[in-house]
Amino acid sequence: MLADSETLQDWRNLALKLEAEVKKVMIGQGRAIRLLNIAIFARGHVLLEGDVGVGKTTLLQSIACAIGGAYERIEGSIDLMPSDLVYYTYISEEGKPRVAPGPLLKHGDALATFFFNEVNRARPQMHSLLLRVMAERSVTAFNRQYSFPHLQVFADRNRVEKEETFEIPSAARDRFLMEVLIEAPDDPALQRELMFDPRFHDIGSLIERIDPGVVPYTELNTIAGLIQRHIHATDTLQQYALNLCRATSHPAEFNIAIDDVNIEGLILAGVSPRGMSMLLRAARVAAWLQGRDMLIPEDIHEVFTETIAHRVFFTPVYEMRRSQVAAELMKQILHQVPVP
Repeated sequence: MLADSETLQDWRNLALKLEAEVKKVMIGQGRAIRLLNIAIFARGHVLLEGDVGVGKTTLLQSIACAIGGAYERIEGSIDLMPSDLVYYTYISEEGKPRVAPGPLLKHGDALATFFFNEVNRARPQMHSLLLRVMAERSVTAFNRQYSFPHLQVFADRNRVEKEETFEIPSAARDRFLMEVLIEAPDDPALQRELMFDPRFHDIGSLIERIDPGVVPYTELNTIAGLIQRHIHATDTLQQYALNLCRATSHPAEFNIAIDDVNIEGLILAGVSPRGMSMLLRAARVAAWLQGRDMLIPEDIHEVFTETIAHRVFFTPVYEMRRSQVAAELMKQILHQVPVP
């Protein structure tokens, strides 16, 4: 046990260094960086939310550099086919057709970070393949199975344009550990720095400042399991977490009220057992990054909205207002459920 504690302390130092390296590139995004760091050590996939040009791609390139391993990115489009993830065809210099591995296959088991940009521009067939890869970290092609044991998938959605887009079904979004909002900094000083400091105008040179491979990606699965075994929760804390999750299904029992919402007719389905498990998985990593081996309510609060909001399903009349209603529901749950 002592050896495990020393190992986790060494890895915590590496995890904090990873954050420091990414902050060389991304300013004003401390919370988003911490949440993605939690996801990395919880070994969960992430759906990014945010407007165009707020730095989502730069953030992921920075993280991919810091953890090492292969990085691949694909752009969602209406004509993208599932096969485009697996292989592509071309004409060789000899004028003969050739088949080459696509972005999922060409790095083999060294693929560590996969970014699906504007995932809602791709058709549902693409979503199905992506979700299988996320769930199983493998794909079948050319009569054999390819495994990606170190793979972590990130995706983002185009929130501005609605034409030729296909939203990921709510039930499918449950496969993502978190949905993380990336927003431009509000601080005028940071906005001025982003606008006028030349170092932020050349993303390639900026990312080269990151110390590559700070966190050995091939060992993340082992360390993630060690974190989950090492961080404990009291019976009281466990009951509190269960009450938070129960409130997503039965908000009226906890005196939750939202303006212009019939709380009795709001919920179609609350958080699933998988979602409850993912909440605690992320919370344990949050506690570890704070240097604790015991969960406290603040660890759950830190990740609650990002891990739970997209796992609560509303009745159709409220689904069109999901972003506003979900945010207020999460806020009210944290406020109304008694904290031990």
